[in-house]
Amino acid sequence: MLHTSDGKLATLVSSPFAAESLSDAEGFVVLTSPDGTDADAEVAARLASLPCVVIARGRSPGARPPMADVVPEDGVATVDDLLRAIGENPTAATSLAMLLRHGHHSLGPGLVAESAVFSLLQSGVEFTTWRSSRTIRPEAPEVEPPVQLERQGDRLDIVLNRPHVRNALNRSMRDGLLNGLALAGADPTLTHIVLRGEGPAFSSGGDLDEFGSFADPASAHLVRLTTSIGRAIDDLGSRLSVQVHGPCAGSGVELAAFAAHVAARPDFTATLPEVQLGLIPGAGGTVSITRRVGRHRTALLALSGARIDATTALGWGLVDEVVPD
Repeated sequence: MLHTSDGKLATLVSSPFAAESLSDAEGFVVLTSPDGTDADAEVAARLASLPCVVIARGRSPGARPPMADVVPEDGVATVDDLLRAIGENPTAATSLAMLLRHGHHSLGPGLVAESAVFSLLQSGVEFTTWRSSRTIRPEAPEVEPPVQLERQGDRLDIVLNRPHVRNALNRSMRDGLLNGLALAGADPTLTHIVLRGEGPAFSSGGDLDEFGSFADPASAHLVRLTTSIGRAIDDLGSRLSVQVHGPCAGSGVELAAFAAHVAARPDFTATLPEVQLGLIPGAGGTVSITRRVGRHRTALLALSGARIDATTALGWGLVDEVVPD
């Protein structure tokens, strides 16, 4: 970890050993100081190609230096919070920072880049260590359909229906969602499509018992791209809205962010825990959330693992309105 003023970055990044030193397995963080000025274009371009996480500290509220990967915010995460989280899973953290730094806001290329990085990390030490620490429960049969469709006139409600696990997204729910979204896309008379969830939360994210269950991450990469719920939501455009509530995490936040309109109940909270698992958001969040809140706040949420409430989500633009219960 290096503390430096922006004016001294040129010396760091111009070293012929910069890439080697920043590729240390322990990870590398550059903290730019509050008294420096933004690095010039040549230094910023060189730094952007190096494997590190750049934290801009002591900046005025709202400042987003182009060369920075993440900027701490009061009430969300401090510098110490970020350093702690990055230090626990430096490979995943650095991979996320570089993906967001060079990410594509356009849907197709963005999904491909995210999925490729996600698949690589599934083979990494950080994720395999996390997975080996868990007891994987045997798959239980679904008591009810994991996704229910309710039509009334020109409105179709697509309802996540695994309330006993806070609508954790597993393969059967994924397939049900894709079928419901395909039905909506094929019927132009459905002009009001609502995606919502039963139970205490819209969605707690991916079913952790299925994380890493593909034996071949490369094949999983192709499956992820051909079964993209985010793309299906995006395709429906202004016809679809999402209603979120309760503690939502991971894909439960990422997929909702693809919608043209997101309404949150006051009890809604959002967190992106994937870096803590040795991964990055893998349901399209580096595209969908970044388009809504920008790459710096996406990085802040994902690198810190912090949880934000409905008011903060509204202020950021992660949701479009907060509605009464």
